[in-house]
Amino acid sequence: MYKKFVKRLLDIIISLIALPFVGLVILIFAPIIYLTDRGPVFYNATRRGMNGKVFKMFKLRSMKVNAPVLKNADGSTYSGDDDPRVTKIGRIMRKLSIDELPQILNVLIGDMSFVGPRPNLATGNYEEFDEKRKKRLTVRPGITGYSQAYFRNSIPQEQKFENDCYYVDHVSFIFDVKILIQTVLSVLGSKNINYQESIDKSAGTANETVAEKKDEVQV
Repeated sequence: MYKKFVKRLLDIIISLIALPFVGLVILIFAPIIYLTDRGPVFYNATRRGMNGKVFKMFKLRSMKVNAPVLKNADGSTYSGDDDPRVTKIGRIMRKLSIDELPQILNVLIGDMSFVGPRPNLATGNYEEFDEKRKKRLTVRPGITGYSQAYFRNSIPQEQKFENDCYYVDHVSFIFDVKILIQTVLSVLGSKNINYQESIDKSAGTANETVAEKKDEVQV
């Protein structure tokens, strides 16, 4: 019942309540974004959503105009503190996740949920995806998710996919609330922002940490 109906109803109600606040944030940051790097205020990213549907994800632009695409060795998007593509105001927005707030509009129209696997680039043929990649797309992608709340960018892409599948198998109201609370704590603490900062950790240690986190959030 929660996964199919209540979750969507809560998304609509909360996004309607949050819209005035999001509008205020946009009014504050829009002129700053434009004045520091003349160009569009918004970045509309093409992403793949539920059941493989492609949609436009709204974000406040944090990178310089016409910035090139940079990726880590595992195919995930590079997001290091030394990223030359990010503007000064963009660094602040990213640390506080302010650039993600316009995605509340995506939640309202039904492309996304507040909690779910983070949407990836709309690349490749959905029909050719493996079981793990298709499974994570059986729910709406989220503004935040299990991996983002507990690990942010400190784990490799494949581990994020594993965590996404774990979330799909354990969707519940309590789990979503825990993820939302942990997201706030993670953002305020500015922890695990960049994958590069954690890339030297051993695989064994990383896997143990993931297992411990799963034990903590079991519902």
